Amino acid sequence: MKISATLLCLVALSLFTAFTPAQSQESEGEIIPLWKDGAPGYEDRKDEPEVDKNGSISNVHYPTLTAFRPEEGKGNGVAIVIAPGGGLRQLGMRGEGYPMAKLLAENGYTGFVLKYRLSREPGVPYKFEEEVLQDGQRAMRMVRSQAEEFGIDPSKVGMMGFSAGGEVVSITSYRSGKGNADAPDPVDRLDAKPNFQILIYPGPMGIPSKLPPDSPPAFMLIAADDGHASVLLNLMQRFRESGIDYEAHLYARGGHGFGMGGRSKRESLQKWPDRLLDWLHDEVLNEIPK
Repeated sequence: MKISATLLCLVALSLFTAFTPAQSQESEGEIIPLWKDGAPGYEDRKDEPEVDKNGSISNVHYPTLTAFRPEEGKGNGVAIVIAPGGGLRQLGMRGEGYPMAKLLAENGYTGFVLKYRLSREPGVPYKFEEEVLQDGQRAMRMVRSQAEEFGIDPSKVGMMGFSAGGEVVSITSYRSGKGNADAPDPVDRLDAKPNFQILIYPGPMGIPSKLPPDSPPAFMLIAADDGHASVLLNLMQRFRESGIDYEAHLYARGGHGFGMGGRSKRESLQKWPDRLLDWLHDEVLNEIPK
């Protein structure tokens, strides 16, 4: 039987376009719904299609985690939930999500990329202090509920966020994460507070005027010419006043949204993930004293 050249081209095109830029990377991980039947109160929206524009996702109504495991036998028991940025209008999965999780997995950490609902997208019913917080807390609880499956120490589960994702980290870190012991869903009985937080050029929302005494230790990073630089500088002062451990990196230039640094011509920005790995090694993995 002969197959026409046109048909072959159509098949090839369909295979090429089967995955959008973000979906192709997502497919390399393990997708875990935060709620199997859909987010509470919005179950009827779980099947609405997302919009993927060059690896940035919008129209998110079915929040998930995508897990990236270390190679077998190389995991260190530490897990990190990653919240990409995008102004709460979209999620920069391709630049601030999946590549970060893969890098962490290559170094023994289990990375979970959080696809959370967007409170600033036009026409959505979601609010930052309600549904976005709900997604952040559920993500932390879900990871702890899967600790045995992924070889994770539930006392070493942190949260990392870029830009608006940093705001998700902040509100999750500084709010009470106590579980409900009487909840019918066993996941909701678990603690949602991160054991450590990683803030990469975060926005201002979610940060209280005074840090709670149980605030998790932090790694913080921003460029001095970022419009949100004062957010991090003020937060550093609050950490100092509270006596909570933190490490901060202020780069001379870089603007906002440089991701993992690969697009920058500045060597310091290209290498900032190494500084994070150093901090994780010293403060989280080994808890090395002074």
